[in-house]
Amino acid sequence: MEQGLTHFDSQGNAVMVDVSAKNSSRRMAQAKGHIMVNQETLKAIQQGSARKGDVLAVARIAGIMAAKKTAELIPLCHPLVFDSCKIDFTLPEPGPAGDGSQPCIEAVCTVHLSGKTGAEIEALTGVSVALLTIYDMCKAIDRGMVISAIQLWEKSGGKSGHFLRERPQDEGSAWA
Repeated sequence: MEQGLTHFDSQGNAVMVDVSAKNSSRRMAQAKGHIMVNQETLKAIQQGSARKGDVLAVARIAGIMAAKKTAELIPLCHPLVFDSCKIDFTLPEPGPAGDGSQPCIEAVCTVHLSGKTGAEIEALTGVSVALLTIYDMCKAIDRGMVISAIQLWEKSGGKSGHFLRERPQDEGSAWA
């Protein structure tokens, strides 16, 4: 079944989707993203020695706040009331000194709610801002950080049902 773009009316004008006739349902959205840092940056994050403070604690709060404010940032998103919003980080073990490897920190934003529309954009916004906050807090150490692979990982609920991103056969670092 082909679906058209839902944020345009029959005359091509941008509109907020009317969800008034939809039933409320339990919904979940999870987004993931990565930031590649150098070994010195990873060490500062792990040891809590970055000049600006506890990098992951601040990034976690920033991501949650951003997810909650998505409707203020993305013009046609509905304001949503979350049941929960969580940001988690996975840090790699530091490599041997001088091995040239580029550590990759994974951020995951998971949003749960009961409502008439999903939280995919909110989860993507949360993970994006969490990663941007890591960059901001660590840029004095490492301006070469790379944010990548921001993607919807899973969603459930609503008319479109369950979505789970499949891992590709060639699993690169963005899929770790």
